[in-house]
Amino acid sequence: MINKHLLLSVILILGFAVMSKAQILDEAIKLVEPTKQGLSEKDAVNGIKEALVKGTGTSVNLVSKVNGYFGNPEIKIPFPENAKVIESKLRAIGLGSQADDVILSINRAAEDAAKEAEPIFVSAIRNMSIMDAIQLVSGKNDACTQYLARTTTPELKSKFNPVVKASLDRVNATRLWADAVKTYNQIPFVTRQNPNLTEYVTNKAISGLFIMIAKEELKIRQNPAERTSDILKKVFGK
Repeated sequence: MINKHLLLSVILILGFAVMSKAQILDEAIKLVEPTKQGLSEKDAVNGIKEALVKGTGTSVNLVSKVNGYFGNPEIKIPFPENAKVIESKLRAIGLGSQADDVILSINRAAEDAAKEAEPIFVSAIRNMSIMDAIQLVSGKNDACTQYLARTTTPELKSKFNPVVKASLDRVNATRLWADAVKTYNQIPFVTRQNPNLTEYVTNKAISGLFIMIAKEELKIRQNPAERTSDILKKVFGK
């Protein structure tokens, strides 16, 4: 049996030669999900955009509040992987509280920086093409999240980096980190360490944000109670 998604790709690639975009949408939806026949091009675009606005808005609000990262085990930012040796040595010599202070402060910096994400997402959603929206309607459970990751990550990194740096300074993470590294480097016979904390927190903050967006997208796709408008019900089912 021919894979439905392969047929969908063929229609999308070749369809422009013989069909209008509306006809392509109709054929694609018939193949992927027959219950959505009659869904218009406008419905697809509006539904996907509303789902993305809802999902990203909720996610940004969740992670940008106090304990948005620190209080969520799924996205809590740990000691940098390449600096685990620093954490283990500090705990081994009775300075676990110093390591704990670093972990708390870097999560606070991520929570502070996350506020910058929403306008970036809104811009990407506004500029989404019709064909992107059509493909995302019946995509995988994280299709919208992956679309945003592809289209916004470079700008997110650019915007997050200076904010994370300022946040690390503001919440005292920079000093706490410097103290932890200094203490570690004074331990006899260790290899000196000093990973880039700003880059690490920036990447982990963005990664955690997309984890939360994927969870919100899954809710909209699978839980009827999350489809809080007529267009979401029409596009994703009642």
